[in-house]
Amino acid sequence: MSNGGFIVSQSDPTRSTNNSSLRAADSSGASPSGGTLSKPTGDRSRDGKKRVLVVDDEAAIRDSLKLLLRSEFEVVTAEDGKAALEALDSFSPDLVLLDVLMPNLDGLQTLRELREKSSVLPVVMLTATNTVKTAVQAMKLGAVDYLSKPFDVEELTATIIRALDQEMVDPDTGDAVPLRETAVVEGDFGPMIGRSALMQEVFKKVEQVAQRDATVLITGESGTGKELIARRIHELSPRKNGPFIAINCAAIPETLIESELFGHEKGAFTHAVERRLGHCELADGGTLFLDEIGELGLQVQVKMLRFLQEQEFYRVGRSKPVRVNVRIITATNKVLEDMVGQGSFRQDLFYRINVINIGMPPLRDRFEDIGSLCDYFVKKLKPVYGARELSFADDAMRALVTYAWPGNVRELENVIESLMALSVNDVVSEDDLPRKVLSRESRSVLGPDALKPKLNQNMSFEDAERVFETEMILKALKKTNFIQTRAAELLGISRRILKYKMDKLGISEKGESEVPSDQLAGAEPEVSTKALSEKDIQ
Repeated sequence: MSNGGFIVSQSDPTRSTNNSSLRAADSSGASPSGGTLSKPTGDRSRDGKKRVLVVDDEAAIRDSLKLLLRSEFEVVTAEDGKAALEALDSFSPDLVLLDVLMPNLDGLQTLRELREKSSVLPVVMLTATNTVKTAVQAMKLGAVDYLSKPFDVEELTATIIRALDQEMVDPDTGDAVPLRETAVVEGDFGPMIGRSALMQEVFKKVEQVAQRDATVLITGESGTGKELIARRIHELSPRKNGPFIAINCAAIPETLIESELFGHEKGAFTHAVERRLGHCELADGGTLFLDEIGELGLQVQVKMLRFLQEQEFYRVGRSKPVRVNVRIITATNKVLEDMVGQGSFRQDLFYRINVINIGMPPLRDRFEDIGSLCDYFVKKLKPVYGARELSFADDAMRALVTYAWPGNVRELENVIESLMALSVNDVVSEDDLPRKVLSRESRSVLGPDALKPKLNQNMSFEDAERVFETEMILKALKKTNFIQTRAAELLGISRRILKYKMDKLGISEKGESEVPSDQLAGAEPEVSTKALSEKDIQ
């Protein structure tokens, strides 16, 4: 395959290096299929470098990429798709740079077979054709990004780093986690865990909105699973066979965000050496997920508003609009209403994206799910830690339930993984837990005494849960002199969620409750934080 000149910086080492010696090194290992594969320098990099596999049939491209990237990454090259597939086992790359046009096994077919071997390995496509059809097809097959030849060095490095940062989507939070082989565990709603009333309401709403093309705004703290909810909406929608394109607005510099969203034409700005398709265009026929939309600058907000209204946009440097058919889902961990009042977020854009709102509850508000989540993460991480099984003693589970979890589900998974790696006991006790979980300062507002409601002899689990939540809210209201905003802050929830719970539980603004007072006072034997057994309620 012939390709135009490869763009390098003035200080690029290829200008003073003998390429013949590089080709000799590149052909030091021959694959049984006839393709050649350069040998890695040893086992997994001791200096912590990520491993990049470069797959291209042109030796000059392979040599140049290897020289450009070797200071930041450990690089191995393969001359065709067959050699690349063999390298997955011998080299175990963290990322693949894959050419589209190659003889025998082309890039798209190689991508299909790569996905059969690993569903989470980040793949960036390299193409000289730069057509919308090729790029969209690659994204549908699971590529995380694409680059048009010839490349710019800074753009190449930034693309690789960005792709590595989003290596794998966590099954419960939707956030990136390190690439490794974890178990696929069935959840309560697709891959999600949530038997609590709050999560069941979220799941029901997702099923309702999935069949419609209305714009959705997902709100909630970091680590609550906003991206996974967006993916689930896409998977249940009529657009499920189209691409799902996610972009984190907070992770891209303000100077580049417009180009990432809408693309650019060749020569539109410095280093724009080729036309590039933006995420809005790549999502044509599917779903575009804009995470942390509150980070967009006002100038880009204006253009995003037009895009939402007209389903068309202008590439940077292009005078004619590009029309697409895209569903927009957005998410934020900020209070956009406050940003509108401060003038940092446009009111008209807020109303446009907030057609349907899905609020993700923080983990401390759905404490009933913590036991199930612990079991889920233990099962998920079993392959990583030698099929180890962990269970939790009552005192440990009590501490986990009363901890405030500022990092939400993501933080819980980190704690479980720490226990899988470091705990000497298979039954985790309170003494095995990290100090932060046991710290008084990090406990929820009511602490462990909140787990001691007074139960009637024949009280059901649902009634016990109602008593528990009522007591929490009443204590917070009394402590803040019935100022709901302050009570919500004390409980670690939004005022909207507090009002919702008060209405649901029949709590008046003056603290009057439908739950009998004799169930909210006095001390009874401590109730386990796990689901109540028949013995507990008889």
